[in-house]
Amino acid sequence: MTLPVPLDETPSSAPEAQDEAQGAVDRRTYEVRTFGCQMNVHDSERISGLLEGAGLSRVEDGQADVVVFNTCAVRENADNKLYGNLGILKAVKEARPGMQIAVGGCLAQKDRETILKKAPWVDAVFGTHNIGALPALLQRARHNQDAQLEILESLDVFPSTLPTKRESVYAGWVSISVGCNNTCTFCIVPSLRGKERDRRPGEILAEIEALVADGAVEVTLLGQNVNSYGVEFGDRGAFAKLLRACGAIEGLERVRFTSPHPAAFTDDVIDAMAETPNVMPQLHMPLQSGSDSILKAMRRSYRSSRFLGILDRVRERMPHAAISTDIIVGFPGETEEDFQATLDVVERSRFATAFTFQYSKRPGTPAAELPDQLSKAVVQERFERLTALQDRIAREENARQVGTLVEVLVTDQQGRKGGETHRLTGRARDQRLVHFSVPSGADVPRPGDFVTLPITEAASFHLLSDPTTDQYALRRSRAGDAWDRSQADSCAAPAPASGAPRAVSLGMPSLPVRGSAR
Repeated sequence: MTLPVPLDETPSSAPEAQDEAQGAVDRRTYEVRTFGCQMNVHDSERISGLLEGAGLSRVEDGQADVVVFNTCAVRENADNKLYGNLGILKAVKEARPGMQIAVGGCLAQKDRETILKKAPWVDAVFGTHNIGALPALLQRARHNQDAQLEILESLDVFPSTLPTKRESVYAGWVSISVGCNNTCTFCIVPSLRGKERDRRPGEILAEIEALVADGAVEVTLLGQNVNSYGVEFGDRGAFAKLLRACGAIEGLERVRFTSPHPAAFTDDVIDAMAETPNVMPQLHMPLQSGSDSILKAMRRSYRSSRFLGILDRVRERMPHAAISTDIIVGFPGETEEDFQATLDVVERSRFATAFTFQYSKRPGTPAAELPDQLSKAVVQERFERLTALQDRIAREENARQVGTLVEVLVTDQQGRKGGETHRLTGRARDQRLVHFSVPSGADVPRPGDFVTLPITEAASFHLLSDPTTDQYALRRSRAGDAWDRSQADSCAAPAPASGAPRAVSLGMPSLPVRGSAR
């Protein structure tokens, strides 16, 4: 019986060869490049955990030995983005014997053999349903000197069962479901992610508790339609119950979720948000269009009046809630009247942020076959009008924050001008981006700590705070302690606090998925 060879080892029985192989181990690194939504970002954490579990380490500088593309297929330019990157790496790989390239995610699930035909220098292609196969595929590709393709048609195991290399010690993603049962005519996701599969509440809460034990103070619950959670096991109130259960987890200070569907958004969820202190006053609610005729053509099972009614009820219970959205411009058949309806809903909704997209024809979706596809010039002109309106609204809504006192969770990110202004960056409870300065002589917060300060200036996409010493309050947290430990680990220095965080979570147990392709 031949034992599998780990990704970071070369088979040999000679001590000299083993020493040489160990040197290769020390040098073998990986990089994960992520395109797409929060689900892809979370999947990339799983990919990183799998690779580190296989003995690789994340590249710190220079070219990685293994490059993994975790792709998106929602936008038309996703294909060009991937193949452009693969083209650049072709010459790099030719100059680096032993380098490997893998492609996964939604575009891999869709294109399959096409990727290997267009880029035969790729070593492994895997789909959305079998992320866990990546180390074995890379190993087989090295051993056989041949590209490996493995695409499953249904979910193998929940991603939550896989090892995770979290991007942040103070915040984490938690998948509560995967897949989607809707049939929106513009969306290719259901065919790539499959039907909705729900995790049991106990598994979800156990994963959250593990994250909190590692130092996280914020979690974001993920699902393609997160508020339809529970449909698989017959409990339509399951999502509201889950939010309330999160409120009972000691040490968990902030809970967010994305993305809900307006058609399934119920008042019990609004009540749970308003009555659970650690559920944040922030909601991402995709509109897509303000025109009822376009919503019908999109197969979005709600109309603009229902959408606006949800926003009214949310703001009645949480007056200071910040609401964001997604909007598609230029859907086939969209008239100027339809577009004006979208502008009217946006004006009334007063979104804090809107993610606006020009309609992109995706082969395999019903919308791609619809008549009256709009010209690029018309779509671009409408897109510019919409973004100008939303930028004005966001600037006005942010201006209302000036003079208010906000609590900010400090992140390890930095604003574009952070190096010049020496401001740090964080997120308010309502998810608004805040760049702030630390008064001279005051203690500097760590990522994961909390600061309370006044908003002194506003722009369309961020808030600014330049507090005086008496306006600035720092609250150190367990998440900040975890950040210190993670930095000590990365520098091989003694940790300033006892107990080190796990570098790679081993995943959470999960019930078998019905209909598995195993």
